[in-house]
Amino acid sequence: MKYKDYYNYLQVKMSETTEFILGIGALILVIILTRRYHAWRFKRAYIFIIDDLKNKGAYSAHSAVGLPYAKRNLLKMGLRRHYPQALDYLILENIVAKTEDGRYYLIQKNVSL
Repeated sequence: MKYKDYYNYLQVKMSETTEFILGIGALILVIILTRRYHAWRFKRAYIFIIDDLKNKGAYSAHSAVGLPYAKRNLLKMGLRRHYPQALDYLILENIVAKTEDGRYYLIQKNVSL
């Protein structure tokens, strides 16, 4: 058996339809995994922010604290930081409040996510 014939013998022939279905399946899998990854990162950010405010004792406007990770930095490249968006969500859900001078405190003391 010649080398070329042996190489062709080992190759698995797939139809174009099968390749297309496998490609679409792989694309869907990648999209699902990326969404789960970002949901996991947001949940970690929620827990981190709430724990940070609890540890600092920020339960009212008088004991509110500034959070260095609350500001977005458009010039910072690299991995996506989920803390500013997570903080915005916690404010919308009335779990965290923001004072006029930009400090944050917990509205609800016993929060479970």
